[in-house]
Amino acid sequence: MPQVTSVDGTAIGYDRLSDDGPPVVLVGGGLDDGTENIPVGKRLSDTFAVVTYRRRGRGDSGDTQPYSVHREIEDLAVVIEAAGGRAHLFGASSGGALALEAAAAGLPVDRIAVHEVPYLLGDAMVAAWRDYLADLATALDADHRDQALRLFMRLAGSSDEEIAAAETAPVWSELRTLAPTLRYDAACLGDGRPPTARLAAVTQPVLLTTGATVDAHSAELPTDFFAAAAEATAASLPNGRHATLELPGHVPDPAVLGSVLTRFYTG
Repeated sequence: MPQVTSVDGTAIGYDRLSDDGPPVVLVGGGLDDGTENIPVGKRLSDTFAVVTYRRRGRGDSGDTQPYSVHREIEDLAVVIEAAGGRAHLFGASSGGALALEAAAAGLPVDRIAVHEVPYLLGDAMVAAWRDYLADLATALDADHRDQALRLFMRLAGSSDEEIAAAETAPVWSELRTLAPTLRYDAACLGDGRPPTARLAAVTQPVLLTTGATVDAHSAELPTDFFAAAAEATAASLPNGRHATLELPGHVPDPAVLGSVLTRFYTG
């Protein structure tokens, strides 16, 4: 697998899904080893030169310490350079927050699409986010990866029954490997709220998509959780808009999302 070297010397693994057309770089979200965006990337590959990569700490990418969001932005910058020097971005979930932070930092990006970026609204949710950050740090400092995963799933709206079932699933061992990167996704989301001042610096067109209903695995969340976050984020962007996809799921149907993204990037 090809790699690029970030500013701090960290190797970042990436893949080209196609070579022809305007570049699009896919940015993964929480507990994604770099494969989650591949289906939608393949849907885009007929029209765009699509590049997906493994964020630091995932797959064949390195994990030079100490971590900072600035270093993740540097990682994305060298991937964009490998993609052609300038690119559209697609970010899933917390990867959407990273994509927006990268645009605010001045990376050479054109149009930006994010799906269900999980910013938090309201005092109760922000307080729960602060508690999560403290509990996550305690768990990971002690290398209690199972507990870190439980905390994340509970925050994401999973029931105790779903968490217990997940712990017995074959994928759990893979998630344990990725558990330390939960700190990184948390850092990309900052204090949890939409970063209004930084979003105001993102002048590119931004499309924020959400599903029509909350994913069944996030049933404990308010039904309008992602839509409300998208509306608040769009209101802070000079050129942002929210679009609802008529389907459920935090990981959307790649055919539906692919069509929406193709129209947006070529608009």
